[in-house]
Amino acid sequence: MTDAERTPSELDQLVDRDPEETAEWAASLDAVAREAGPHRAAYLMRRTLEHAGRTGLGLPALPETDYVNTVPTAAEPAFPGDEDMERRIAAWNRWNAAAMVTRGSRFGVGGHIATFASAAWLYETGFNHFFRGKSSPEAPGSGDQLYIQGHASPGIYARAFLDGRLTEAQLDNFRREAGGGGLPSYPHPRRLPWLWEFPTVSMGLGPLSAIYQARFNRYLTGRGIKDTSGSHVWAFLGDGEMDEPESTAALALAAREGLDNLTFVVNCNLQRLDGPVRANFKIVQELEAQFRAAGWHVVKSLWGSAWDDLLALDTTGALVRRLREVPDAQFQTYATRDAAYIREHFFGAGPALAEMARVLTDDKIIECFHTSRGGHEPRKVYAAYRAALAHKGAPTVILAQTVKGHTLGRGFESKNANHQMKKLTADEFRDMRDLLGLPIPDSALGEGPVPYGHPGPDSPEVRYLAERRAALGGPAPARRTHPVPALPEPGERAFQSLKKGSGKQETATTMAFVRLVKDLMRDPETGRRWVPIVPDEARTFGMESLFPSAGIYSPRGQTYEPVDRDQLMYYKEAADGQILNEGITEAGAMADFIAAATSYATHGEPMIPFYIFYSMFGWQRTGDQFWQLADQLGRGFVVGATAGRTTLTGEGLQHADGHSHLIAATNPASLNYDPAFAYEIAVIVRDGLRRMYGPEQENVFYYLTVYNEPKVQPPMPEGVEEGILKGLYRFREGTPATSPSGDEAPRIQLLASGTAIHWALDAQRLLADDWGVTADVWSATSWSELRRDALSCDAAQLNGEDRVPYVTRALCGAPGPVLAVSDWMRAVPDQIAPWVEQDWSSLGTDGFGLSDTREAARRHFGVDAESVAVAALDRLARRGEVKRETVREAAGRYGLA
Repeated sequence: MTDAERTPSELDQLVDRDPEETAEWAASLDAVAREAGPHRAAYLMRRTLEHAGRTGLGLPALPETDYVNTVPTAAEPAFPGDEDMERRIAAWNRWNAAAMVTRGSRFGVGGHIATFASAAWLYETGFNHFFRGKSSPEAPGSGDQLYIQGHASPGIYARAFLDGRLTEAQLDNFRREAGGGGLPSYPHPRRLPWLWEFPTVSMGLGPLSAIYQARFNRYLTGRGIKDTSGSHVWAFLGDGEMDEPESTAALALAAREGLDNLTFVVNCNLQRLDGPVRANFKIVQELEAQFRAAGWHVVKSLWGSAWDDLLALDTTGALVRRLREVPDAQFQTYATRDAAYIREHFFGAGPALAEMARVLTDDKIIECFHTSRGGHEPRKVYAAYRAALAHKGAPTVILAQTVKGHTLGRGFESKNANHQMKKLTADEFRDMRDLLGLPIPDSALGEGPVPYGHPGPDSPEVRYLAERRAALGGPAPARRTHPVPALPEPGERAFQSLKKGSGKQETATTMAFVRLVKDLMRDPETGRRWVPIVPDEARTFGMESLFPSAGIYSPRGQTYEPVDRDQLMYYKEAADGQILNEGITEAGAMADFIAAATSYATHGEPMIPFYIFYSMFGWQRTGDQFWQLADQLGRGFVVGATAGRTTLTGEGLQHADGHSHLIAATNPASLNYDPAFAYEIAVIVRDGLRRMYGPEQENVFYYLTVYNEPKVQPPMPEGVEEGILKGLYRFREGTPATSPSGDEAPRIQLLASGTAIHWALDAQRLLADDWGVTADVWSATSWSELRRDALSCDAAQLNGEDRVPYVTRALCGAPGPVLAVSDWMRAVPDQIAPWVEQDWSSLGTDGFGLSDTREAARRHFGVDAESVAVAALDRLARRGEVKRETVREAAGRYGLA
């Protein structure tokens, strides 16, 4: 090939000091390929690259390795346990997991069997030798954090039954929780708070949260809150789950920050819910390349010991090449076919393979292709886990190959439909019993429910299990539910600055909230426990003043001189920084929030996170994580800034939030407030600190929406605290007026939340000055809290209690109709309509947002002061209290007609 024909290379930009030497190297490689074959040339190149890496030359790694185990059999560490004993324990757990789901199928509640069957040794090896409990001296009070694959929960319950933490009655209530005492379908801390720490079955959120949990552990250490260096995060995932974008969204973060306290264990059974994960490709190789490219250490545990003999016969590399080229769906087929089929379709692909097959028995072929996988042998799994923990400077992913439905019989193993198969027949249980060697008599496998199995509370198996867990620091998984000491209540001074108002100065409620938190972070007792979290919009929310004082967390500190170092509010990163500025990732910021919001249980260290974001990009973009937060019993403050459909000028349709309060209202753990004034924020935040971090320690979190529209903030009136917290109080009573005839003027009640209260106040003036109508203006700080109280009262009424909803009592006797207005769609205030005794109507910003000035946008949606005034007149006209002509006259005067 001439130089003109050669493909250009980036190396052409570098000076070649000795072109002749370069040519000799290339010629040598060509000679090896010509004389010994391309596989030999490739082997030498890979050995050379491996040697270069060991000697520190710093060459980039190959994205893939051969389809073999990373840890050779000869290099496996000695297995430290009693393998026969551990097999018996695993057998009981396999049996009881299958029995529990099968017994539950009588009631139609379902369950998953095949996932745990494939992953059993991945868990058992960890529980017996690796996973630290909360009492571990290496990680006191924290232990390891275990993210269990959701569909494997029956196996975890089975182990808790064996170690005495669950009873047969509880197993029989799997997925039957309504009567109390049942077991949730998946890891749900809110439903079983002494066992589960992390909800994981919403696929993709487990791996994302695990990364940020490992990162938050480092954050706690870096800030001197708690030394978590002894804790390790283990995330158990499915290969199909890795298709979720959240599963791989933060891989680079984990590698960039060197999170060697994190291990992913991906159960590569090659199947997802309906069929093969990569039917025409190889998921293990794809994942290896993806993780290696992101900077992770990759350990593959693919083949069991039966494959050692086959690989020893592969003197030409033909077997390894064949393993790399066979797609996953075909290998799944091999796991279900006889030896003759495998000889023809696998070994028949070339003469070297055919020669190899001649010395293999049918039994050997069946063993290798049907069951011998790295994920099914405790020695292989142990070696992979040891390799993960030994690697420093980067996180590790273990790609463990298994057979989905392993040990459940030929009706389950490797079948496409096994994810939906919920029970075994009596014959299948007999076959499983024989395979596992369990002492369960045929008489117990008759017509009735299949029995649970237990070797006895004082059996060698149970004693061994207890001894192993005691050595590792107690039971796992386990969540500490005992309350941590209440945090001291912050002083009044920080809240008082908001309560006294802003005088003549205009201040947006976003700025008021940031100012409050900044003051609270100075509190000598609790200030260091605040965790400000922002997805790269801190300057938008006026938080840049926190940069130099609190610092932005970075494990490497600041290795550069910031461009704005000479400015007062320069960009400061620090190893002990308090702010988590996550870049443009709401999902990552939310994962941060969950880790911080549950630190009181995970580590026994209560933290006070506040996560501030564009309100449009919170609940709508990461709503599933808010349910995860609620399930995990998280506590903290979520702040939707630049809130409302019309307040964020110029940004347009996808930035204009008019519905996050409606989404938030669906989450039972979220207390949602739309404060209008700075003093309301002070009252709400103080109450939140009391409820979440005081003696009560409620498992709730607060959602506050704040606005970027500067307004004069009034001082707090007397006696409004209860109304602020319950959701409604009268802010300004209208001055009673009389009509020219001497009759009392018509009257109406205007309810408004957030920035809409200013439109209502202007409408109050217009109604009085232009039309002789008296309007009372109410601040509705929380539509959803009013509704929840009302629903609670309705339920109490059904039980014979005489309880009246707060909103009904607050408005009792208020004359005239009620008109509600907000910067949200009408369904938000309409939540309370059934409990308002007066005539009800509402105005809102239904529809898509748009770009324009605030005034034009509000006129467009019909919520500005003039529109409110005309709507109020219309409601009064319907009651016959003003003339219909008055409505038309007002619409014309204000340019609405």
